[in-house]
Amino acid sequence: MSRIDTLEQLRTVLGEPRAATKAKVLSHLDEQSADFIRASAFAVLATVGKDGVVEASPKGDQPGFIHIENENTLLMPERAGNNLAFGLTNILETGRIGLIFLKPRTGETLRITGRAEIFDDANLRERIGTAERPALLAIRIHVERCYFHCARAMLRAKLWEPESWPPAQRILFGKIIAPRVGGDDVMAQAIDERVQTGYTTNLWRNQ
Repeated sequence: MSRIDTLEQLRTVLGEPRAATKAKVLSHLDEQSADFIRASAFAVLATVGKDGVVEASPKGDQPGFIHIENENTLLMPERAGNNLAFGLTNILETGRIGLIFLKPRTGETLRITGRAEIFDDANLRERIGTAERPALLAIRIHVERCYFHCARAMLRAKLWEPESWPPAQRILFGKIIAPRVGGDDVMAQAIDERVQTGYTTNLWRNQ
């Protein structure tokens, strides 16, 4: 096996990017990227901690749930979740983030790299939340790099072609958790029922 250890080796295989490709990488939001964010209901937030461990967390809500403050700044609500806070901890430690926005039936994705801060500010939380969908915290993202990724990965995966989709799969969290805490099948079932409640009546709150 020939391991790649240097940029020179890597470029020998991949070649250099075209000048036109490099020209699409911006340091701010433009009109198309802003429109894409306003229409996007789903994004993946990547963070890295001081130990180098990377986390990627799905974020979703109604289209435009990630707000645009200006061409250099975004506001993201932190909603109810599992409270592990791996990504938030990473933001506290390094502040470095990556975002990828997806839009159903659109092959291109929007990639953003930058740094983030966390705020517990009533005015910010009110701007990006509602009574029905409260924001527990506000994450302010400072855009350093912004560009669209071409559709080839989506086309190869046939991601937006329903006829290519596999059967839906239900993940049983009880099967994972119960054996690790000394529980039995009854506990496993109770855990899965609690998860389903979280998906319905408690979608916006931890109760």
